[in-house]
Amino acid sequence: MTQQLNDNTGARVTVNLDEAQPISAYTVSLADGSRVGRAEFIDPSNGERIFFHTEVDKEYSGRGLAGLLLREALTDSIRNNLTIVPLCPLFATHLKKHGTAFLADGGRFRRPTKADITLVTRATQRNA
Repeated sequence: MTQQLNDNTGARVTVNLDEAQPISAYTVSLADGSRVGRAEFIDPSNGERIFFHTEVDKEYSGRGLAGLLLREALTDSIRNNLTIVPLCPLFATHLKKHGTAFLADGGRFRRPTKADITLVTRATQRNA
C-alpha cells in the first residue's frame, strides 16, 4: 500500500505500509524520501491490528502528518477487514470522537485488554 497525499502545507508526502515481524508500521515520507513519521502496530494473526505507537518528527509537527497516518491506517484496515485495537492514544482519541463514522464506513474496533498490552510488550522487547 502506497498513497501519495498532501499535508496541511500542500507539500507532497507518501504514506507506505512497511510490513515486518513482529512490528510493522505505516510510515510517512517527504517528497525527497525522508521518513518523518510512523504508526506502529502488531498483527496477532486473529484478524486484528493493535496500534501502539505513533510519532512524527518534531520539526514537522503541525503539518497534519499524524492525522494522515491515522486515516490511511484506518482506511486500510477497512479494506483488509481488520479489527483495530487502539492502544496508541492518538488512535484511541480518534475512535472515541469518530468511532461511529468509522463503523458506518465498515470499520471495526474494540477496546484494548491486558492481553493486548502483554502482546505488544513481548513484541517490542523481541524487537529491541
